[in-house]
Amino acid sequence: MTQGRNSGRGSQGRGRGSLVADKRYAAGGGRKEVKKPRRKASASTRKGWSLFGRRKPKVVRKPRGILGWLLVPVRLVGRVIWAVSWRMGVLAGLALAGAVAFHYTKLPDYQALLDGRNQGSVTLLDRDGDIFAWRGDQFGGVVTTDTVSPFLKNAIVATEDKRFFRHFGVSPRGVASAVRINLSEGRGPLSGHGGSTITQQTAKLMCLGVNYDPAIWKTEAAYEADCRQSSLWRKAKEAIFAMAMEAKYSKNEILSIYMNRAYMGGGAYGAEAAAQRFFGKSANEVDAAEAAMLAGLLTAPSALAPTSNIERSRNRAATVLRLMEEQGYLSEAERRAAINDPAELSEAAAARAGGYFADWIMDTVPSFLGDQTTEDVVIRTTLDQRLQLAAEDAVNFVFENKVREESKAQAAVVVMSADGAVRAMVGGRKVRASGVFNRATQASRQTGSSFKPFVYAAALELGYSPYDRVLDAEYCLDIPGSGPWCPKNYTNKHYGQVTLAQALRDSLNVPAVKISEAVGRDTVRHVAGEFGIESSLADGPALALGASESTLIEMTGAYAGILNGGSSVTPYGVEALTIVGDSEPLMGASGGMGERVIRPEAAQELIWMMEKVIAGGTGQRAQIPGWEAAGKSGTTSAAKDAWFIGFTADYVAGVWMGYDDNTPLTGVTGGGLPAEIWRETMVRVHDGLTPKPLPMRAPEPIVVPQQDQPQQRAPSGGGGLGREIERTLNGVLRGIFGN
Repeated sequence: MTQGRNSGRGSQGRGRGSLVADKRYAAGGGRKEVKKPRRKASASTRKGWSLFGRRKPKVVRKPRGILGWLLVPVRLVGRVIWAVSWRMGVLAGLALAGAVAFHYTKLPDYQALLDGRNQGSVTLLDRDGDIFAWRGDQFGGVVTTDTVSPFLKNAIVATEDKRFFRHFGVSPRGVASAVRINLSEGRGPLSGHGGSTITQQTAKLMCLGVNYDPAIWKTEAAYEADCRQSSLWRKAKEAIFAMAMEAKYSKNEILSIYMNRAYMGGGAYGAEAAAQRFFGKSANEVDAAEAAMLAGLLTAPSALAPTSNIERSRNRAATVLRLMEEQGYLSEAERRAAINDPAELSEAAAARAGGYFADWIMDTVPSFLGDQTTEDVVIRTTLDQRLQLAAEDAVNFVFENKVREESKAQAAVVVMSADGAVRAMVGGRKVRASGVFNRATQASRQTGSSFKPFVYAAALELGYSPYDRVLDAEYCLDIPGSGPWCPKNYTNKHYGQVTLAQALRDSLNVPAVKISEAVGRDTVRHVAGEFGIESSLADGPALALGASESTLIEMTGAYAGILNGGSSVTPYGVEALTIVGDSEPLMGASGGMGERVIRPEAAQELIWMMEKVIAGGTGQRAQIPGWEAAGKSGTTSAAKDAWFIGFTADYVAGVWMGYDDNTPLTGVTGGGLPAEIWRETMVRVHDGLTPKPLPMRAPEPIVVPQQDQPQQRAPSGGGGLGREIERTLNGVLRGIFGN
């Protein structure tokens, strides 16, 4: 039974077979080997791979031949490098993602990044409210890719980054191309062409999110230099920041940030400021030619600025137009039309206006509202651009026609109204220079005989008459510590008894010294100081001959005080200063008329005396056809300085001429070339105006009894001082009790 069951189970193939001993062996009596079933390999090990790399094969092939043995180390090294490399790649990718994520979380809303200036701007308006100059970092306002001219948007992309809308913030192809070009041109791989995308350039403009800190950088220039460094490490950080920007902002937002923050020359930051600065229009109005010129500035803003070299700017614009055509932004017809009708500068930009006058304005306002302002400021000034052009043309005319070409002589001109409002200023022979030495306001020079009107002003205020006489003869004073001092006339001659009017007309030195000594040097210094000559005045008797130094603007302002009837004047150029956005000015006029210095009658008589200087004295070359004019020439010792200052009923003008190094002028006196510059200026200034009479008054004739005639003369150095003492006393009493 047992055997039968076992036999049956075996016949069905499901059991282990019979356990009978004779059934376990073959018929031949030998032992039969039983094979064990194969175990199925798992999916992870089926092809010899594990989770951490390829499993070591069970069978290692032996190298074949010598070459095989030589390649064994190479294969081993390759496997090690591969194993390390892909693991390092994973780690680097994770680190990069972390760095990008870090910067992503730090980035603000893109609207906060549109105005990236640390400094504010100053816009200068003339007396009519027209812009004539800019200072500081000009920012015209926010533009976006939606509001700016499509020509400008396309020009920027075509010029700066034609793959802008296709890359992720970094262009490996652009970097490789830049490195190749740099090396082919003999530069370092990172010197010259950078291969930076617009996104990377924007990241650099943002200084990779680092704000200016005075505790770290001594100056903003140092901060900007640090932001622009081109080291390999800096480039890597820039690329990471750029990728974070690409993740945070849209392409149009990045382009908008770039268009608002990029420096575009001429002090203009951003497309709107540049469009206003160069073309006098908004950035949404520029045509293809103007857009190409603006986009071309991004490569080298200062060198390519159209105010520096318009032809160079147009050549660059032609290149931009070609790129726009190649990339499909312009048709050939549109490109040709833009080249045939190139961009033109606005009148203000074409004039490169500002110059010495704008520099002076920036020096007169507080620095926190001027060159160091963090706000946008608008300053309305006293400048009259027609008069400014008149002064510039006059200087150019005289130097081109009356001065030898190799001469290094300089000249300065100031034109102002009787209240001290400066209307025009030329600070040197290069009439439109900026940021250079201004001889009209910064050069202190001896005034010579142009100081004499203040000597006679003091005398007239004390009761002297222009008809009073003084003896022009040899005259000496003993100067303690120096010995005798004997003034001489320019002609080395003496003219005997002369009136005060004649002495001033012919610029006689001896009478001027005698009058100064009679009224008192302190009185002369006081009168001159009250009229606005703030420079230190000489203590000795040479005070009367202009031994003291002053600036042209001071002297011109003092003459304005004579014209306005004897009141002091503070020359000024600012009428109102306003912070953009405020409705009321922060500052009003910075100068004007002050207190009375001499009586109106004295001022009118002095004007009458000074009119004789131009009508028939040392200033005859300053005559203006059809106009009454008064003035005074001045020439210092050895002719180192030559002056002519004078006025009509409408304007006061002062001219100085000389060398910066005090080299004596050759054949030049105040009544010569300075008088001619003055005349050429005033002829142009008064063009189209109706002549007006000077506010002068002729003195009443002196009528004295016959027996008193010998005493009717001003002091001659020794005696005859009774009348002068009486006049001095009367002047003192008048000052105490009034007129």
